[in-house]
Amino acid sequence: MSAAHREEQLAALERLWNVAQRDTGQSGVIARFLLGLYNGPRFAFDLTNFRRLDHGLMGDVFKVLVLDWQPEVEVHEHLNRIVGTRDMGKRFELLAYDKGMRQACTCAEARQMREAIAS
Repeated sequence: MSAAHREEQLAALERLWNVAQRDTGQSGVIARFLLGLYNGPRFAFDLTNFRRLDHGLMGDVFKVLVLDWQPEVEVHEHLNRIVGTRDMGKRFELLAYDKGMRQACTCAEARQMREAIAS
């Protein structure tokens, strides 16, 4: 795989992460998709939800699926490198909490993670 192709995949991942932070129907789908990549057993994803995405987002989903097909590193580690942080695992947990997923952390755990990220 070429370096340009890898950069395109990483850019798609960053775009999807940014979309997941919003509060729209499509952002909920993207959040659940990314959480499924992060921890599939905990955050199962219904593939029929992809029908709710526009063409551009679906293209980014395909790029990220290829990136994660035989991963060198986990999706949250890619984002750590992209964003320049080391706490994306916590941020994924907070995303699950913020999106109201049943398998998410508790309120107290979310509060502790937010404090750790802020400091």
